[in-house]
Parts: sequence; C-alpha cells; structure tokens
Amino acid sequence: MVRHLDIFGQVQGVGFRYHLCEQAQRLGITGWVRNRHGGSVEAMIEGTPEAVEALLAWARLGPPAARVERVDVANAEGTFTGFELRPTQ
Repeated sequence: MVRHLDIFGQVQGVGFRYHLCEQAQRLGITGWVRNRHGGSVEAMIEGTPEAVEALLAWARLGPPAARVERVDVANAEGTFTGFELRPTQ
C-alpha cells in the first residue's frame, strides 16, 4: 500500500520529519519525507496496510512539540527501498 501525505499545522522546526522517519523504520515502512516551503511536511509511505494505518495514526498527532491541524492522504504509486529524509522543496 502506498500513500502520499501532506501534513499541515505547526510541523516544521519541531522534529516532525525525524520522528516520522523513526516511526516508519520501526513499522517497516519505506518511502521519504521532506519539508515544503509553505510550512507543511510531505511524505510518501509504502508498507502493509496495517503499518501504513499505524503511521497515519501517528502522523495525525506528531511528536509532542507539533500541532497537527490536518493530514491530507491520497492513494499513490511507487516502490521504495529504505526511508529517507529529503531536502526541502
């Protein structure tokens, strides 16, 4: 299962990307995450339905310093190896 995430709120400068990466690796999810110039965080995640749902649940809360307003989720395609932090775009 592959999903594209756009995460909005106070999600930059709070370690969101790093924590999401740790959670993804813990769940066996592959893909990537990056900050967007507009202040959101974007991610592509691939894994089992259960793992993807678990990461989505975590993303809706984020790390303690984050204030997630909403997470837009879309079906996507792709195959990834590992999970990477990508540069801001």
